[in-house]
Amino acid sequence: MDTEDGTTGEQSWIDAELQDSFDEELEMEIDDIRVSRELRSITTLKHKSTLERRAYFHELLRLQAELVKLQDWVEHTNAKIVVIFEGRDSAGKGGVIKRITQRLNPRICRVAALPAPSEREKSQWYFQRYVPYLPAGGEIVLFDRSWYNRAGVERVMGFASPDQVEQFYNDVPDFERMLVRSGITLIKYWFSITDQEQQLRFLMRIHDPMKQWKLSPMDLQSRVRWEAYTKAKEEMLERTNIDEAHWWIVEGNDKKQARLNCISHFLRQIPYKEVEHDLVTLPDRVSNPDYERKILPDELYVRKEF
Repeated sequence: MDTEDGTTGEQSWIDAELQDSFDEELEMEIDDIRVSRELRSITTLKHKSTLERRAYFHELLRLQAELVKLQDWVEHTNAKIVVIFEGRDSAGKGGVIKRITQRLNPRICRVAALPAPSEREKSQWYFQRYVPYLPAGGEIVLFDRSWYNRAGVERVMGFASPDQVEQFYNDVPDFERMLVRSGITLIKYWFSITDQEQQLRFLMRIHDPMKQWKLSPMDLQSRVRWEAYTKAKEEMLERTNIDEAHWWIVEGNDKKQARLNCISHFLRQIPYKEVEHDLVTLPDRVSNPDYERKILPDELYVRKEF
């Protein structure tokens, strides 16, 4: 445990392992609240949340334990799950995805975040480049943005013509029904934040060197074209909210509440059950008394600096 002067004292190996596991979430949380002095001078707005920090961590860990059970069930039953995360830039999609995947097996639960299409991909059937990322049996795929780019950024920024957008709206319900008929569970989330909240989060990224990489020219244009994105979102939700794959809106102004609400809702959409596992026992190590371990040269070792 840490001593009063900030140095690290002795602790049991088990305590150290558990603390290291929980510190991963704490590190992300510290990253969320770290802010430059310059940004503090820009706004004096107060953040209001009814969720206490301790309650947030307690509930997050409980939900993550349930996600592990879901993962086991998906692998055991050969289920196929696709979750789409859409929404305003900086609305919190990435934060939720991080918390979902944080304690899961990346071979079972993976993230698909496709870059801008290549010239070859632009000539393909629009949905073609997304198909290879769809899950096989026993997999969960989280799309950090998806084929709905055509209804959002491509439409607003003029990367797709009105005819292409209309064709998308005609095709996407059939495409998603095909996915569902193939055995895929398809869940779609839209993350919503206010104009003011997005402005503050963009300012955070501008003034924080460790977050500037998150800002792209498209992100900056989304501020200019806020109302155009709003109109595009409204039509998208109206025309693509089908019985087989509903849209669900996550209110994202409070990041912690959004994470918990979204993960809890996601878990309720899947009829998973806890899978019984055989008792795991650690086998004895095989020891060869004639084996002599080689001494490796010092230059192979990473230098100890801390």
